[in-house]
Amino acid sequence: MRRWLIIMSILVWAWSGHAQTFQIVSYNVENLFDYTHDTLRNDYEYLPDGLRHWTRTRYWHKTEQIARVIANIGEWKTPDVIGLCEVENDYCVQGVCRKLKHANYRYLHYESEDERGIDVALLYLPKRFVLIDSAALYVDLGKDKTRDILYAAGIIPSGDTLHVMMCHLPSMLGGAKASEWKRKAAKAVIQRKVDSLISHFPNAKIVVMGDMNSSPQDDIRGLHNRMTELPAREGSHKWQGIWSYLDQFYVSPAIDSIAEVQIYSPMWLLERDEKYLNYKPLRTFNGFHYQYKGFSDHLPIILSW
Repeated sequence: MRRWLIIMSILVWAWSGHAQTFQIVSYNVENLFDYTHDTLRNDYEYLPDGLRHWTRTRYWHKTEQIARVIANIGEWKTPDVIGLCEVENDYCVQGVCRKLKHANYRYLHYESEDERGIDVALLYLPKRFVLIDSAALYVDLGKDKTRDILYAAGIIPSGDTLHVMMCHLPSMLGGAKASEWKRKAAKAVIQRKVDSLISHFPNAKIVVMGDMNSSPQDDIRGLHNRMTELPAREGSHKWQGIWSYLDQFYVSPAIDSIAEVQIYSPMWLLERDEKYLNYKPLRTFNGFHYQYKGFSDHLPIILSW
């Protein structure tokens, strides 16, 4: 009997320790479009008669693949908060949530003015992240259009308020230097929000995450970019044989001191890189060739404490 009680005590202790871990995931899922035309967006490439021959079957399989990644990250406990880049609309976010119905995720999504119609979204477990506020932070680029920054605040199990900003900053289309002003404009929006939060709550728990479309920099005052300390030979995205950390976490001191960061890169998310050697992310399309086993051209990144 005593031996049984000891075993049970160890199991309860182990379960409690695991349950206390708070896990955030940021994942660029690469072109999660539905299969119908949005008259206000340039989504022709991802239609049944478009260049990608994007059908309902392919769409549903894509949501299954993304859900599979999320489920495997958390193993028996799904992540508490998940930020997604490159989702077309509510329908696509719902599609992923339906494939994860056992977890009962809720989500946030705001339609942006992005010309292709790709937005960011946030999935969260309502018992682990009790939502108290959310907003779409507009990035003004004049005639150019980009994604909003999704802001959310919620109460986490420790009783603290966690502030999250999910981003997909403007791409390097046209060249890194020529497009840098767009990313600076987006980061100025983030900076204003961070400054406001810190002025009211000096010890605030803040996470800014997403695809920053640039190399990691400590360029948001009050926050530390955790990817600056990771090995240069690794990354979450590979382009022409070079790995990079386009996907990033910025964190405030209250989180920086306790959190760990990792790239989620099991072998089943990778394929042989025939041209540049070694491996690369297994994406949905290789050029215009559809890959049934594919996921995305990015790997998920994980922040936990």
